[in-house]
Amino acid sequence: MGSRPKMRKALRGRAPGLAAERRLWAAGHGVVAGLDEVGRGSWAGPLTVGAVVVNRGRRITGVRDSKMLTEPEREVLYDRITGWALAWSIGHASNDECDDLGMSAAQRLAARRALDGLVIHVDHVLLDGSWDFVGGGIATPIVRGDQRSLSIAAASVVAKVTRDRILREAATRYPAYAFADNKGYPAPAHREALAVHGATDYHRRSWSFMDGLPGPMDAGWPVPDGSR
Repeated sequence: MGSRPKMRKALRGRAPGLAAERRLWAAGHGVVAGLDEVGRGSWAGPLTVGAVVVNRGRRITGVRDSKMLTEPEREVLYDRITGWALAWSIGHASNDECDDLGMSAAQRLAARRALDGLVIHVDHVLLDGSWDFVGGGIATPIVRGDQRSLSIAAASVVAKVTRDRILREAATRYPAYAFADNKGYPAPAHREALAVHGATDYHRRSWSFMDGLPGPMDAGWPVPDGSR
């Protein structure tokens, strides 16, 4: 599952717990999944939702909100989390679906795909934030849930690592955009490449600043194949 990451001093004593999960277990919800999203504010790539069901019979240490971790720490934890979890899954809404549906509907779609990808039936869902993007009366949003709930924090790591890997692959196809560094978010190199070369097939064209930019074929770039 990968070696245990060395815990930086700044992260000690800030571990998410299982208080929310235990309340739901005590109320009869035997299987509880944590969900978290990454990529909503990005200019390129999918919107990704991770889903993790904690393994109640085994402990795991070192898990934190993905935003608190370095990329190497997240990579190590990804292997540990996916080897430890009772179940885990990823759901994507592609950049085209983000354009066609709008971001809120795209997030709901990615969440549904993540839940459908789990190998077990989920009784209740814990979500990061204040918005219920699952619906159906089975979800509890938690503000700063990725810092408070172990299952949400684990989902944040799985989602972040998965999406980052997609954008690193995109960087091999479109090196000018520095996707490996910015992961599709606004950054000087990204802005400059858009101005010079136009949008790629990974970009969300519905953003207002994309109006008038040439597409990847117009800019002379190859269209990426395969799943995004």
